[in-house]
Amino acid sequence: MKRHLHVACAIIELEGKVLAAQRSATMTLPLKWEFPGGKIEAGESPEECLIREMKEELGVSVFIGAALPLATHSYPDFTVTLYPFTCSLGGDTITMHEHHALQWIEPQRMPELDWAAADLPVICEYLATAVAAESRSL
Repeated sequence: MKRHLHVACAIIELEGKVLAAQRSATMTLPLKWEFPGGKIEAGESPEECLIREMKEELGVSVFIGAALPLATHSYPDFTVTLYPFTCSLGGDTITMHEHHALQWIEPQRMPELDWAAADLPVICEYLATAVAAESRSL
């Protein structure tokens, strides 16, 4: 039986861009791009996990905004369910502790990166939500 991971992830927004994080060469799914985050521990809410993981991975505090729909993806060795949230930075300077690279990217350019497959439906939902919000403001 494959293990099933539950992972909170942050779509960190700043000045019209979104933070993409490239996994290190030694991680599972090496050098794939992802939204930063991590495994939800027993007794921890997705929001609590995200606050903890952003401190551990990037050395930052975040303000959690809207939750996006959950996204589940099965890889050959495991299944992952992502709990995505839009977030903003708490004013700290980002320090990479685990990732190979970070990139601020315009949302419409996100599909240009080589993302982990589990993140693709999150990107689609985020872009659809952004387009819907933009059309409501016109």
